[in-house]
Amino acid sequence: MSQSSHSSHGELLYPLDARPGPLESFFAALQHVMASFVGIITPTLIIGGVLGLGAEIPYLISMALVVSGVGTFIQARRPLGIGSGMICVQGTSFAFLSSVLAAGMIAKAKGGGPEEILSLIFGVCFFGAFIEIVLSQFIHKLQRVVTPLVTGIVITIIGISLIKVGMLDLAGGVNAPDFGSGANLALGGSVLLLIIILNQSRNAWIRLSSIVIGLLAGYFVAFVMGKISFAGLSEATPFFSIPIPFKYGFDFDLGAFIPIALIYLITAIESTGDLTANSMVSKQPLTGPVYMARIRGGVLADGVNSALAALFNTFPNTTFSQNNGVIQLTGVASRYIGYYIAVILMILGFFPIIGAVLQLIPKPVLGGATLVMFGTVAAAGVKILATEQLDRRKMLIMAVAFGVGLGVTMVPNLLDQMPKLVQNIFGSAITSGGLAAILMAWLLPESTSKTQNAATVTTPETTEATA
Repeated sequence: MSQSSHSSHGELLYPLDARPGPLESFFAALQHVMASFVGIITPTLIIGGVLGLGAEIPYLISMALVVSGVGTFIQARRPLGIGSGMICVQGTSFAFLSSVLAAGMIAKAKGGGPEEILSLIFGVCFFGAFIEIVLSQFIHKLQRVVTPLVTGIVITIIGISLIKVGMLDLAGGVNAPDFGSGANLALGGSVLLLIIILNQSRNAWIRLSSIVIGLLAGYFVAFVMGKISFAGLSEATPFFSIPIPFKYGFDFDLGAFIPIALIYLITAIESTGDLTANSMVSKQPLTGPVYMARIRGGVLADGVNSALAALFNTFPNTTFSQNNGVIQLTGVASRYIGYYIAVILMILGFFPIIGAVLQLIPKPVLGGATLVMFGTVAAAGVKILATEQLDRRKMLIMAVAFGVGLGVTMVPNLLDQMPKLVQNIFGSAITSGGLAAILMAWLLPESTSKTQNAATVTTPETTEATA
């Protein structure tokens, strides 16, 4: 209660450079881990399920947790200027799901098994990370090209294109013998309903933990229904997991690389927003050289951590926004909490039995939860678009970007007569829609009168917000 009151009055119990005691630090870190744990492992569960990675999933989950811990430490410690020097929990990014799945399908179409699929994914993700590393040094100029309009469009397309994955899981998963059965729909629908109910609670921690609680409740119900078996779990799963660089090899494909490269461009902008929000709740400057140094270092760390993720066999990382809410709620902004978060995540990652147990989550349970997450991603994009003053030019950009991006998803055989490279690049809703938005925003000029009117309209709002 006292923590919330501190936060609500704009004060911090522990400012950025304060050093809380070990017990306080542990419990503060545990709350951050609870807020981010599901977000870190869920993309791996989805990718593993869709691409049929099977026995590799526990190891991939372990590596996701280990790399998230290392990345969170880098953000908090800020070695060699890499990192923001704040509590910026790193985790597997949902934004890359569609493009990673597309890369996996390219390898699968060539007859590749799990090793070939992962080899290609991690290869293109590794090279793509250097795009964000370079962009971090020009992030202030990049915002002139990738505007909030473009970012909102791309995030909305990401969410909408992923909703299909969540709905397929809710029905039982692709090629499931009981796909769409009443039992599957009831189980997934119950998880979805429980999450909705918990999100209406007046208790902030229940709202924060709604997805975790929903998954646990669904897991228990599925076990009672006989959909989960722990038989042979300990024999098949190693006790300790050792990170092995490029365990699955290293491959590259241009068609798989371009969609992922575009997402690195977008996530650089997204991370800027998350880091700005973190600076705000941590009571740090929002302008000037200190602020820009944090933004550059934070986005640079995002790129470095994504390179480390590919190197150690997991998917691209990004700064999680949900942890900003934990800082605001608890009033604990000490960057030293990041060290504790890192240790907890790495300990969880080194023991693959955790990933093996989580792998047993039935598809309908996972679908009930991810449907909310993916819908939230789409809603976040709509929220960004709602802040824009939508004139004829912006409406045209949105119309074309949504039409092109979602069109290739709705008509998957549209590019069948095109070369394979063209199919791989423009067959992705994110790539086709994102490129359309960027090109149109760049090429379509803004009228002078519109610019003047926008300035006139936004000045009072800016003044009021500042006040």
